[in-house]
Amino acid sequence: MRPDAEVRSARPADLPLLPPIEAAADAVFRELDIVFPPGPTVIEEVIARTGDEVVVAGDPPVGYAATRPLDGGVYLVQIAVHPGHARRGVGTRILGEVVERAARAGAADVSLLTFRDVPWNGPWYARHGFVELTGDDLPPGLRAQWDAEVAAGLHDLGPRVAMRRPLR
Repeated sequence: MRPDAEVRSARPADLPLLPPIEAAADAVFRELDIVFPPGPTVIEEVIARTGDEVVVAGDPPVGYAATRPLDGGVYLVQIAVHPGHARRGVGTRILGEVVERAARAGAADVSLLTFRDVPWNGPWYARHGFVELTGDDLPPGLRAQWDAEVAAGLHDLGPRVAMRRPLR
C-alpha cells in the first residue's frame, strides 16, 4: 500500500474483498494457538447488518475497520489488516480514522473488546490511548457484547479485555 493511500468509507465494490483480508489476518493468530470457530467471518456479519460503518485502507483495500454506535459512543467491532501489509502503520491509520470520525460525530468514546495479551491487540490499543475497563465499568451495550462473546466461546481462546478511549 502506498504511504499516502487514503483511509475511506468502504464502497459496495470493496465489500467482497474484505472477508479474505479477515481470513488472512486471523491465520496469524494460529501462531499463538488461537483458532477462531468456523462460521461466517466478523466482516460478513457486519456486511449483513445495517447501521454498521466500514472504513478501508487502500484501493483495493488491504485493511479495514467496522464500527457501530454503542452506549453513546462508537464500538470498534474489528480492525483487520492483511499480513502482507502489517507493521507498516496501516492499522494505526485505520484506527486514527475511526477515532477522528467518532470525535466529529460527537461520540463520548471508542470502545472495544480484544485479546488482553496478544501484542497486536490489547497492548497495541493501550499504546493508542485505550484503557482497560473492569466488569463493573462496562456500560450496558458493551456488557451485552461481552456476554455475547462469552456465549460464542471467544473467551475460551484466551483472556479478553474491554477497553475504552475517551473522546471528551
